[in-house]
Amino acid sequence: MTGGARVTRRAALAGAAALALHPGAPAAQTSGEDALVAAARKEGAVVWYTTLIVNQAILPLKAAFEKKYPGVTLQYVRNDEAPTAIRLMNEAKGGRPQADVFDGLSIMETLRRAGLVAPYAPPTAERFPNEMRDREGYWTAILLYVFAPGVNTAMVPAAGRPKTYDDLLDARWRGKMAWNPSSVAGAIGFVGAALLSRGEADGMRYLEALSKQEIVNIEASSRAILDQVIAGEYPLALMCFNNHAVISALKGAPSDWLRLAPVPVAFDAVSLLKDAPHPNAARLLINFLTSEEGQTVLRNANYIPSMNGVEALASDLKPAQAGLAATYLHPAEIDRNLQQWQGIVQKLFRR
Repeated sequence: MTGGARVTRRAALAGAAALALHPGAPAAQTSGEDALVAAARKEGAVVWYTTLIVNQAILPLKAAFEKKYPGVTLQYVRNDEAPTAIRLMNEAKGGRPQADVFDGLSIMETLRRAGLVAPYAPPTAERFPNEMRDREGYWTAILLYVFAPGVNTAMVPAAGRPKTYDDLLDARWRGKMAWNPSSVAGAIGFVGAALLSRGEADGMRYLEALSKQEIVNIEASSRAILDQVIAGEYPLALMCFNNHAVISALKGAPSDWLRLAPVPVAFDAVSLLKDAPHPNAARLLINFLTSEEGQTVLRNANYIPSMNGVEALASDLKPAQAGLAATYLHPAEIDRNLQQWQGIVQKLFRR
């Protein structure tokens, strides 16, 4: 072994040891990915608390991650946002943290205030739009949620479909639109997007007019409500994931989404937990999820990747691809305004 090779090997080992002993240190201070991978393999596993659909997203990601990094097992626990936040806080209070990484729509702000989240900017951070990553590195978006009305194309011919949000106020739609009143992917997100895009005064005027449309409240997922629309129970789902409408259409269903601007956009973001039991494997997983390879796995699972340069499978699912202006339901906006938006839904749409 040459003197240069010995120096390189010593540097790599020192980098791995430093990362293991000082998990708060950014990966950039090590000798690179090799040192991170070596440290992650010593830990042997990474635990991800996730809100994503297991069969559609997590299993393909697990297979790709474990193939790329043999010796590091990806373990996961799937739940919705609120139960995930409660579980993480309870584990922290009990002094027995189990998870290394979590994702969500807005809970990163709550968990950040509780002191449970560590900043970490992955190597590819600059490839994500500014609105898709936290300025201080506390989260990075891994996929987009683009919300739009979903329509039964057999019930509503193209010429008769709403072209603007104001068209939804037409009397012909009274009692014929449905949404989930309890979800950001439903009435809450619609209210928030209206207020953010129109301003408080104009937004409230619009929502008060919309409340006269007798929107059907269904306590079910946006996917399930779209399925009811496809089955012909309602012509329109007022808030659905636009990629779900496309997925169904590709399978032959009478399904499409209405390209109303500005389109509400939220995203699923991933964060590193401060007291992660496997801090190196956690960083490795975040690096993978925010890499072109990880983003491509999500795209192939029919999600909408957030990284610039990795386009969705359908040509116009991303607002920029469709030429549509967007209203971003940023995690901080949701966290700050959630109670207000819920109150408006209660007052106007749950009477």
